[in-house]
Amino acid sequence: MSQNDIAGDDLPTLALTPIPQRRAIEIPNALPVVLQTLDIARHIAIAPNGKRYVVATYDDSLLGNDFVTDVYPQQNEYLTLVRLIVLKLVSSTIDQATQRHITTVQAIQRGQINELKEAVTK
Repeated sequence: MSQNDIAGDDLPTLALTPIPQRRAIEIPNALPVVLQTLDIARHIAIAPNGKRYVVATYDDSLLGNDFVTDVYPQQNEYLTLVRLIVLKLVSSTIDQATQRHITTVQAIQRGQINELKEAVTK
């Protein structure tokens, strides 16, 4: 058998990154949203003033950010404005990201999104 007939270690391989374990996270008065491929959790949080936000926590390790929790405004009760990130939090573990997701949704529900943004920028 010649060298050309052997499929070996010298050929490039495609390594697929495993999708993080999805968890069923239930948050009172927060509407769940269909998860995207890399999502860990995604909810709609409604502030006391009626503004709606989508809180999405996902695995962004392919871009070197570990786990990210983003907050996006929602318009007309269905249109998520993904280009207008209100808040971005980065976590190093899935447990920390899950906890940040829950506390972010709860802060929005209490009307404390501005306080949360100020705490992050400090």
